[in-house]
Amino acid sequence: MLASSANRSTMATILLVEGDDQVRVLTGSFLEQQGHRLLSAGTPDGAIAILKKTEHVDLLFTDVDLKGEISAGIDLAADAKHIHHNLKVLYTTDRALTDGMKARFVEGSAFLEKPYTVEQLATALVVHFRINSVINHH
Repeated sequence: MLASSANRSTMATILLVEGDDQVRVLTGSFLEQQGHRLLSAGTPDGAIAILKKTEHVDLLFTDVDLKGEISAGIDLAADAKHIHHNLKVLYTTDRALTDGMKARFVEGSAFLEKPYTVEQLATALVVHFRINSVINHH
């Protein structure tokens, strides 16, 4: 019984926070196609509102740079961990990260550099957080 449950995919509730509407829609569609429950926001305030009203969120996938605020995603992740203590965090950005920014990442988080492919995103979810996707049989 343990072996069969270990082989089953773990679907996750993922909060995607991305200031670029097109990136948010494309990434969100991919995550939904992979069988995840998607919540999304374009701003830190929107993300906090979702976190406060949602009982369970597995992963916060946030851009570091939101609406021109260079480290808004880092602050968001710290605030989000106060709401959901077991929340996992995956950061992304196309900017160069400073050591000071990396030092502010929440414990146990990971980073995926932009631009990323859907394959790189899927791999990051599995490798860093053991979050699998639906295996499509075509």
